[in-house]
Amino acid sequence: MRRLALNTDLSAFDQAPAEVELIPAPDPGTGRVTGRDKRSWIFDGQAHELVLGSFGQRGIELPIDWEHATQHRAPNGEEAPAAAWIERIEVRGGALWGRVKWTPRGEQQVANKEYRYLSPVFDYDPKTGRIARLVSAGLTNTPNLHLQALNQEELTMRSTLLNAAIVASLGLTDSADDDAVANAINSLKKDRDTATALNTEKVPSLDRYVPRADYDTLQTRATNAENALQARVKADHDAAVDGAISDALKAGKITPATEDYHRASCSDAAGLERFKAFVTAAPAIANPSDLGKKKPDGNATALNAEQKEACRLLGISEADYAAELAK
Repeated sequence: MRRLALNTDLSAFDQAPAEVELIPAPDPGTGRVTGRDKRSWIFDGQAHELVLGSFGQRGIELPIDWEHATQHRAPNGEEAPAAAWIERIEVRGGALWGRVKWTPRGEQQVANKEYRYLSPVFDYDPKTGRIARLVSAGLTNTPNLHLQALNQEELTMRSTLLNAAIVASLGLTDSADDDAVANAINSLKKDRDTATALNTEKVPSLDRYVPRADYDTLQTRATNAENALQARVKADHDAAVDGAISDALKAGKITPATEDYHRASCSDAAGLERFKAFVTAAPAIANPSDLGKKKPDGNATALNAEQKEACRLLGISEADYAAELAK
């Protein structure tokens, strides 16, 4: 929301009027009120509702001061007395009118034409340009001064909005004072200067930094060494498992049918130790028979029917024929 002042000429009155035009009627075609600097603002039906609805929300009458002192002097703690008070407002023919109650000093100065112009101040939406709220009005003698007042007031509003944005960006609360804001900004500046110093160091100290190429080489060598060590440890473990399983089979402590089960239980060092303890405590299931290495003794080779018929036709004994076959 931005704030603006326009001018109303009071010189046509012989005495301070009880009613004054605060915002002129807009152009019928555009619904806009145009200032001396050719900028314009919307003052249509919607704007009327906003302005009338916002009047008196703070529970106080709006001031008419001298030279917009309410906006320029009061924020600095300086005096900003009222020349009159706006008691009521209404829309007539598209213009905003206000009923006012003058102070003796203000009434006298207007009647004497010591001040000839009334410059209302209002807030408007910077996106749409629609007037939204009447703020105050000021007596002035320089019709063009409202442009100066407008610019100054816009700067004031922008400063207020900017300060609020800065406070929020710094992570401070709305109650933060100037010292808190300054401390937060100085802290950010210190962090920035430190980072800049680190980033712009020409020749880093080798006792604090390692060149990237050397670091990458060392990291690769460490990774390769770790992988080689893990492969060696696994190979040694597998060899130990093979030996333990083989010894257990020879000792008759396990059977070939359970070899895969026991091998799986020896997947790590702890499992291998448990298997060795089991083999040591377990009784032999059966002594090795070595039957697979033996051949039957004293058994004659039996002849089939064709072989026996051949012996008969050749006149050879079956025993001699069987002996030849055995050879």
